[in-house]
Amino acid sequence: MLHGTGTKIRNSGGQSTPHLDRLIDFIEPEAGDTCLDLSRDGGALAAALTPHVHALTTAETPPKSAPDAPAAPRVPPPAAAGRTPTVLFTGPTAASGPATPPHRDGTFTLVTARFALYRSGDPARTLPEMLRVRRPGGRLIIAEIVRPDMTARDRGRIEQMRDPEHPGVLSLSALVDLATAAGATVRRLDMFTIERPLDPWLAEGCDRRAADGIRQALLDEIDGGPRTGARPRVIGGELWFTQSWAQLAVH
Repeated sequence: MLHGTGTKIRNSGGQSTPHLDRLIDFIEPEAGDTCLDLSRDGGALAAALTPHVHALTTAETPPKSAPDAPAAPRVPPPAAAGRTPTVLFTGPTAASGPATPPHRDGTFTLVTARFALYRSGDPARTLPEMLRVRRPGGRLIIAEIVRPDMTARDRGRIEQMRDPEHPGVLSLSALVDLATAAGATVRRLDMFTIERPLDPWLAEGCDRRAADGIRQALLDEIDGGPRTGARPRVIGGELWFTQSWAQLAVH
């Protein structure tokens, strides 16, 4: 088990190269892997994984905040010599999303899910589906936001203010229990904290009224008001907050 120290992340969506590099190292991809990436991170992990695996399939769903907006054309990254290029699904396949991958049992040697469990709406239903499409002996890698301990019950408050359909942030032990209940074993675990600026995170998927409410809640906490669990502070005149990220290797 690994536990990292707090680091800062500047760009939106958690797509900082150091954090992706850390996740790629944790995944330990193999040249012969056939990978299904169910991440909800704008394709960042899929792009980073493609050079390291034999074939990679994605099934990312459109953002819930703009259900009627036409999807922008997605161009798969070029494949390295001797490798199968990434397959990007559109239409009905993309709409199926991480909750119900439209694949046969045991199709992939590697399944990856970054920021996907909560956005599916029902982690307890989604995780067994992720395991279902994994071959015997294959790996499922989950990268998700967690509560650092069972006492931080208010940690999911701002996520639910940002997205009322958010099921809440699980504690690390609850996430491990979820994998165990699905019949799997967590072989490796890496947890670390990050600090990130609030405004880019709000801009990813939050209406103005909700954004104003979240901003005020964090400022109130700084002034001694109710805790949000986000440990906010002002850095250089900008409001920042803290998240705990966990990476689990599930077998």
